[in-house]
Amino acid sequence: MLPINIIHEEDTFLVIEKPVGVVVNRADSVEGETIQDWMENKFSIFNPSTSSGQVFQFSNKEEEEFINRSGVVHRLDKETSGLLILAKTVEAFQALKNQFKQRKTAKEYLALVHGIPVPKTGTINLPIKRNILNRHKFCVDVDGKMARSAYQIDHIYKDQFNNLYSIIRVNIFTGRTHQIRVHLSHLGYPIVSDSLYLGKRLKQDLTWCPRVFLHAAKLSFLHPLSGERLEFESKLPGDLNRALGKLI
Repeated sequence: MLPINIIHEEDTFLVIEKPVGVVVNRADSVEGETIQDWMENKFSIFNPSTSSGQVFQFSNKEEEEFINRSGVVHRLDKETSGLLILAKTVEAFQALKNQFKQRKTAKEYLALVHGIPVPKTGTINLPIKRNILNRHKFCVDVDGKMARSAYQIDHIYKDQFNNLYSIIRVNIFTGRTHQIRVHLSHLGYPIVSDSLYLGKRLKQDLTWCPRVFLHAAKLSFLHPLSGERLEFESKLPGDLNRALGKLI
């Protein structure tokens, strides 16, 4: 099984730290073990078959979705590490999924970007759609779906060549694919070592930072049963900490 760090677990849900390089949702194009596979290996409920080999009958659409998604409530990009909520019951799955739809959750990411964003605190409201020239990428486009991100600079660094970098905290209010990466790149402050959106500077970045510097650091949501507000935090993983240590 994948080496997953569980930071909180109850009867109805758990919160994990997704490692970088691991895909959340299973797909025909995905190689290697996913978070869905990990959930199925860990919890027998996601293997709905009888001892006689008969096909499992779902009682309703909610249960079918819960089983088919292996309790995955939301997702992170393969290249992003950090906090992820997984449900263990149909009721928790629906309650948590609705929170994301109704924007009752709060998600904060840490990113290291090139340059110093101006202003130092701001909100980005720019629509995003898939790039027609490269299906693996997304871009800002007036025909896209609206995406909203808020950021603030946490600390400013420089390297041995006096190039400037900023650690920023980013809160997202919509969940578009590559949202943070696209927004920051579009504004001229691409994330360090971002292979899709950085451009010519990627080769130099990879000499000191092995992957895109983006980490889901904080997660807040309502308990699916009690309604109590819960908050969890994940520190920067070792690879990103070591990269940061090479700056001054």
